[in-house]
Amino acid sequence: MPTHNLSQADFSTSLVLSITPPPAPSPHTTNVLILLHGLGDTSVSFTTLGKQLALPETTCISLQAPTPLPFELGGFHWGDDITFDQASGQMDFDTGFAKAVKIIKQDIIEDGLVKKCGYKPREIMLFGFGQGSMAALATAASMPEELGGIVSIGGPLPSSNTSANAVNTPVLILGGSSNTLITRTALNKLKAAFQNVEYQKWNRAGDGMPRNRNEMLPIMRFFARRLRSRAGVPEGSVEVG
Repeated sequence: MPTHNLSQADFSTSLVLSITPPPAPSPHTTNVLILLHGLGDTSVSFTTLGKQLALPETTCISLQAPTPLPFELGGFHWGDDITFDQASGQMDFDTGFAKAVKIIKQDIIEDGLVKKCGYKPREIMLFGFGQGSMAALATAASMPEELGGIVSIGGPLPSSNTSANAVNTPVLILGGSSNTLITRTALNKLKAAFQNVEYQKWNRAGDGMPRNRNEMLPIMRFFARRLRSRAGVPEGSVEVG
């Protein structure tokens, strides 16, 4: 059971992050949702998202990617490198995620949330967009423990991830009906790495963030299934098993 309310002091001072506590009147923080922004963004936009989600008994951590984009482009990225597609001239999303996985898995989850704060892996969820969701999937695929779940919007499993054993953490992946990175090949690779994969195809082009209630509904249903609650549990009770 968590030992105290999360604060910046629970994590390395080298990390840029914001912490949004559960909405009132939630008396407990039972879950943690780690929010990972897309390529070229900052943690600010997902700080706002955490407040808008207002998930009961859930503290949101909006984590900023570790590396700034070059050429004064602004924003940050999760990759180990920067490469550009020769045909389109756009930045490649899939450039290795060893650094990002170390930060999310070791610095945030293992050292901060589990060891220092008393959370169980099952009480921790990841939500990512684009390159941020690739970092989330790479992290979960590297962990034998079952996390609460992964919400991946427009981000496939990185090409560097090859796992012989599928992990238990459930995944909800969402993307557009065309002009999408969530291809059949990407889905097959994801299903080989995770035992429980749910795919939601939006009736529109592109893999952008949800635009309306209908697009957001599968995500909220996934949260409803996977987030834990201590409502009605007497103070001081001990979980068995």
